[in-house]
Amino acid sequence: MHLAGGIHLYRINGVEDHIHIVTHLHPTVALANLVKDIKLASDDFLKCEKLFSYYNGWQEGYGAFTYAFKDKDKLIEYVKNQQTHHRKKTFREEFVGLLEEHGIEFDEKYLL
Repeated sequence: MHLAGGIHLYRINGVEDHIHIVTHLHPTVALANLVKDIKLASDDFLKCEKLFSYYNGWQEGYGAFTYAFKDKDKLIEYVKNQQTHHRKKTFREEFVGLLEEHGIEFDEKYLL
């Protein structure tokens, strides 16, 4: 799905406490702006539609990782199967694994 402004959405899926998005961004699109727009639009929608009684808004931060384009299909399948994946791993386990896989140093106090 091509979106305005040089963004191509390949897959989006989520579970109770987070979402995954596989997308291609044109170099002129700032990731922070895309995340801000997603959070603002979905926040308004979720609150207006009252879809989740426990929803209080998005967390302050987010995580983003880059992969080689050749891995796109593998990532799409991973995101498509989030419900199955999270029967085995919690969000925290998954996120720490991604940080470690990408060699990103982190401080435990900043993790949920």
